[in-house]
Amino acid sequence: MVSAPLANLEGRRVLLGVSGGIAAFKIISLTSMLTKSKAQVEVILTRSALNLVTPASFQAFTGRPARTKIFTAPEDVRSNHIQLAQWAQLYVIAPATANTLAALSYGFAHNLLTCTALAVECPILIAPAMNSVMWANRLVGENVCRLKEFGFKFLGPDEGMLACGTTGPGRMAEPEEIYQNIVNLLQAR
Repeated sequence: MVSAPLANLEGRRVLLGVSGGIAAFKIISLTSMLTKSKAQVEVILTRSALNLVTPASFQAFTGRPARTKIFTAPEDVRSNHIQLAQWAQLYVIAPATANTLAALSYGFAHNLLTCTALAVECPILIAPAMNSVMWANRLVGENVCRLKEFGFKFLGPDEGMLACGTTGPGRMAEPEEIYQNIVNLLQAR
């Protein structure tokens, strides 16, 4: 497969929030595409995401440490979520698990990813990923509807083979598709 040429995103600031879905490894590829496009990229990893990917994988592409905590050190009273929220021109949450969707839908701020989502004024693009039965669950659907009403933008999920071995809706959009949506959203601003 021949990939399309990358856009010039020089000067653009993209915040990536990675929750603990198995598709988290795909966001490393997205990070690479963004940095090759000259975008500035900051990454937030949830505690669950740390079970699937390492901060070093993202730092290799961004040149910046991936963020995992609201406070950087006990003696530092500045909050990462406010700094990141003010910095971001676009916040992309991928993969977005059912847990993350529920937390965002009800305004829970239990980790750096969700705290930052409550503080941003830029658009938020969500790429959900979960088992088909979970995606079809009425509670998940209601959370998605609430988030759309609040102005969150969604991409996917797609249908395909899932990590659990079944096939159906719930597969996170591919990094190339997420990248193109990022480019479109940034160019529209």
